[in-house]
Amino acid sequence: MKPSPITRADEEVVSKLSGSGSKDCSHGLIKVVTFLVIFIAGVVLGLSASMHVTQRYGSTTELFFPLPHYTAVFKEEDCLSIGKFINPSELTHQMTDEELFWRASMVPQKTNFPYKRVPKVAFLFLTRGPLPFLPLWESFFHGHQDQYSIYVHTPPGYKLNVSQTSAFYGRQIPSQNVRWGSPQLTDAEKRLLANALLDFSNERFVLISESCIPVYNFPTVYKYLIGSTQSFVDSYDDPSRYGRGRYSRNMLPHIKLADWRKGSQWFELNRVLAVNIVADTKYYDIFRKYCRPSCYPDEHYIQTYTNMFFGQLNSNRSVTWVDWSRGGPHPATFGAVDITEDFIRDIRDSNGTTCKYNSKETTICYLFARKFAPSALEPLMNLTSKLMKF
Repeated sequence: MKPSPITRADEEVVSKLSGSGSKDCSHGLIKVVTFLVIFIAGVVLGLSASMHVTQRYGSTTELFFPLPHYTAVFKEEDCLSIGKFINPSELTHQMTDEELFWRASMVPQKTNFPYKRVPKVAFLFLTRGPLPFLPLWESFFHGHQDQYSIYVHTPPGYKLNVSQTSAFYGRQIPSQNVRWGSPQLTDAEKRLLANALLDFSNERFVLISESCIPVYNFPTVYKYLIGSTQSFVDSYDDPSRYGRGRYSRNMLPHIKLADWRKGSQWFELNRVLAVNIVADTKYYDIFRKYCRPSCYPDEHYIQTYTNMFFGQLNSNRSVTWVDWSRGGPHPATFGAVDITEDFIRDIRDSNGTTCKYNSKETTICYLFARKFAPSALEPLMNLTSKLMKF
């Protein structure tokens, strides 16, 4: 069966129908595009208005409630600078005694210093708390800041009540409890030495108690100590039960009876001897173990150690005067009624005796004196300008 032929009338109908569909599609596309344009324009206008409101609100808020502006501040600090190493400005630290003694025993092998070194005298104050002669010592130190250092060992938790202008301000070292006559006392002495050794400018080290006073002015003391070729450790052989009687045969073979010495604890050391005492563990451990309960290490350890290894560098005498003439286990104590010009002159003149200084005879044997009661402060202050010249 043959298909019917398409007539012209049929073609006209198809053409009309096709044209109508095309117009409908074009009209729909225009409506979609128009909707998208209006939608996008609305979004843009909305975002623009929102930003404007936010900026306006933000500026208003900042006007009434200003926002804080933070500026980062970084403090540059060179922890490895030569200044920090040779002269620590802070005495506080968290080192144990073992760490401290190890650090303090370091000795440079290069003899020339990479800076201008002014040798200083380190004053090591071993105290039970207050310093009753603080005004006297401050007068003594005044004007000589580049030639001395101060280190104070007090009971833990005790704080010296001094002004920020005082020579003693900030000079307390980390301390521990001390029981007088026990190894703890020698621990405190070594602790003071070790802290002072951290300052490479300290050349001489003198141990001072709260009852000590200077009997000469600072320039005289400084010249005497810096110029000395020897240390001043009171060290002698005492054959009595208070000397050899305290020796223990358990110290053999390292410490023999012939090595045993006794003396005052109030020493003055040069840097070489101070470093070696702080670095020593072998002989100090022997003392800690066997010099008890009535041996008193502070009267024997440094004295014996110095005699064994540094005898040629020691004068075998102390530069701190004390009066034992009244007898008893403690030296005489002097109060206000005892302080006269003649009394101080007698101490300075060593009661007419002489001593060796750099292999020559001298009448200046004592630079400091003890033991003085707090009541002696006022009359001593009255003598400073006239007699002691400070």
